[in-house]
Amino acid sequence: MFTPFERMVAFRYLRARRAEGFISVIAWFSFIGIALGVATLIIVMSVMGGFRVELLGRILGLNGHIGAFAVSGNLTGYEALAQRIRSVPGVVGATPLVEGQALATGPEGGAAGVLVRGMAPDQMRARRILADNIIEGSLDRFDGDDAIVIGTRLAQRFRIGPGDRLTLVSPQGMSTAFGTVPRIRAYRVVATFDIGMYEYDNGFVFLPLAAAQVYFQLPDAVTQIEIFVDHPDNARRIGRAIRDALPDAPIRLVDWTQANSAFFAAVQVERNVMFLILSLIILVAAFNIISSLIMLVKDKTRAIAVLRTMGATRGAVLRIFLMCGAAIGVIGTLLGFVLGVVFTLNIEAIREALQTLLGTQVFQAEVYYLTRLPAVLNWREVSQVLAMALGLSLLATIYPAWRAASLDPVEALRSE
Repeated sequence: MFTPFERMVAFRYLRARRAEGFISVIAWFSFIGIALGVATLIIVMSVMGGFRVELLGRILGLNGHIGAFAVSGNLTGYEALAQRIRSVPGVVGATPLVEGQALATGPEGGAAGVLVRGMAPDQMRARRILADNIIEGSLDRFDGDDAIVIGTRLAQRFRIGPGDRLTLVSPQGMSTAFGTVPRIRAYRVVATFDIGMYEYDNGFVFLPLAAAQVYFQLPDAVTQIEIFVDHPDNARRIGRAIRDALPDAPIRLVDWTQANSAFFAAVQVERNVMFLILSLIILVAAFNIISSLIMLVKDKTRAIAVLRTMGATRGAVLRIFLMCGAAIGVIGTLLGFVLGVVFTLNIEAIREALQTLLGTQVFQAEVYYLTRLPAVLNWREVSQVLAMALGLSLLATIYPAWRAASLDPVEALRSE
């Protein structure tokens, strides 16, 4: 597409002489702007995507894809109901749960509100997000009526570990002749987990199902059946299949898109807005390419006229200046791609280094829910960023190149 002569002239124009230093400075600003814009877009979109993936994996890994609740009251006959749900195509698990709020107190004082979940011991061990993240203790001792599993942050808060006692105080007390007395029971900590999500590590505790039924006074019932399906995106369709397969069951189904719709919608909107805002960096750099090329054309008016009189066609001049602008855009985009990918792949190490250097917390788990900065490279999105940067860079060269090609050599030399 480009002849050796056109390439030689284009790169000679890019190497500005001392008298053309200002043009060179603008070209460098354009180059750096495109590189930074592409790198920033890749990094931010990867972090936002990783944030969504991590939250989705942890929320759904612990809470399930669909919840089956009683139309009124609590679920009875839950084992038979769970077995019927497991037989529906697409369902990979159905776990009866007892869930309730309680106040936790440690042996040294202090209190914190927690969500208590009662789960059968075999189901607890099969829940990989919990079983694979046990920090201290073992789930082998998660049985009987005196065992409890808590998160590491809650354990640190109360300065307790496996073998220590954690007391639960239920707001639903027992009625006596002297009024309502809170239900209080101390449990022995058998294990601590670290899922990596602050809200769960600080506010969830697990009891064996039988112990939770006794504590919450639900001897033959559960509060819900937690359902896992083969893929989160199929939750709504499989929910309809469960409803069709159990038309007589007095249950209502709530899938994860309904339970967390506002949260994930907010994350998606934030992602789209960040993409739009950061794209402006590349757009500004593209305008810098236009201004630098227009100034280059103005400065090279006499040289263009000489080239035309020596036999260079309008197309040759057009291609020379297209190559000048494209070189800035292509090289800047490639540099931004390399910077963005390298930064994304090492973002956690960079965060830790910044924290050590600045002596402050860069990514607070209490604010962002997660204990580490997530980043997932989505190559489709990276390709879109590269295509947008290259497209804007090439579009920015069209008008200056056309203006250079349309110069009349006679008029140009006469004005000189």
